[in-house]
Amino acid sequence: MRSIIRNIVAGSILLLPAASTVWAQGPSLTPTEQLGKYIFFDSDLSTNRNQACAVCHGPTAGWTGPDGALNQGGSVYEGSIAGRFGNRKPPSSAYATQSPILHLEKGLFVGGNFWDGRATGEKLGNPAADQAQGPFLNPLEQALPAPAEVVQRVCDASYGALFREVWGTEACESANVNMAYADIALSIAAYEASPESNAFTSKYDYRFKDEAKLTKQEQKGYALFRGKGMCHRCHTGNGPMALFTDYTYDNLGLPRNPANPFYTEPEWNPDGYAWVDPGLGGFLATRPDYAAFAGENMGKQKVPTLRNVAKGSCEAEPGNPACIVKAYGHNGYFKSLEGIVHFYNTRDVKPRCADPFTTEADARAQDCWPEPEESANVNTAELGNLGLTPEEEAAIVAFLTTLSDGYVPE
Repeated sequence: MRSIIRNIVAGSILLLPAASTVWAQGPSLTPTEQLGKYIFFDSDLSTNRNQACAVCHGPTAGWTGPDGALNQGGSVYEGSIAGRFGNRKPPSSAYATQSPILHLEKGLFVGGNFWDGRATGEKLGNPAADQAQGPFLNPLEQALPAPAEVVQRVCDASYGALFREVWGTEACESANVNMAYADIALSIAAYEASPESNAFTSKYDYRFKDEAKLTKQEQKGYALFRGKGMCHRCHTGNGPMALFTDYTYDNLGLPRNPANPFYTEPEWNPDGYAWVDPGLGGFLATRPDYAAFAGENMGKQKVPTLRNVAKGSCEAEPGNPACIVKAYGHNGYFKSLEGIVHFYNTRDVKPRCADPFTTEADARAQDCWPEPEESANVNTAELGNLGLTPEEEAAIVAFLTTLSDGYVPE
């Protein structure tokens, strides 16, 4: 019976596009989803009992980094142990559950989770669940020593009874640590697949219910998004419940983020400022079955969903006293949608900045762009010289703001 439950949970997540229409009719959570929510927001599941998943994946910021001050700088979040930082900004945990198991399709890698795809989904049958196991044991994140410690803390938590109810009383027996650790991850993935996370309640969504109408600027932005801007080639989707990602990987030629704290962590990064994020290629190099594809994928990062890309930002919600600066790109180099859209448009038009560690603000002031962090495999076919006018850039940004969940129809 236990294995049947686990398969149902994993399967329902992978089949979300078909099921979510039904789930979205009511906001209540299933027991497994509610359990996952408890785990997601539990700061006790870190070595110093000070960091929950939600620290890096805050709902008010579209399930990504909710600290505007951090986003303004390095954009990488501090772990449970003070002074330890990872190397990339947090991706959104929402709308990630539909990503398929990592696989090679027509010469491109598709699926998986994390920016570099290392949560393939091969272990638990679900990339979101594979990903959920990672931060608990990562010494730069929640930093717990072993799965047994995570399981013990869940079993001892106020929601421990619910964990046993959902997964069986044997889940907290010492002989079942590995299975229980999988169950914890599947619970988190179930919550991440719930309508609280994958809400489909943006202005864009309500327009298909005839409960909202895009402004002329937003409509123009959508047309440019699907046309001259070529955004839709990677951020695919049209019509109801579009996800605005194709789950592939791309090197956009983004510059280094000079404020990334990973550069100054010699214990974890002996290369210092010479370190270059290898992205998908770095992960593929660790796999004998995929190592031959590593070179052609160096520097490529996962194409994120654009849903909630503007949520909580002062750029999109200037009247919101709780609005924040949001960071964009795998390393958080850009501090606004306006900035990253302008980069997409002009990357190959402007001259190179003299200093490869030039900040976005200084690059804009100098009217240049720094060299790519990883120069190999840069996508030159779909961005870099789009010929968009400032008004067209602004229209695309306006459309992107319609993808934020929580819209209230007038």
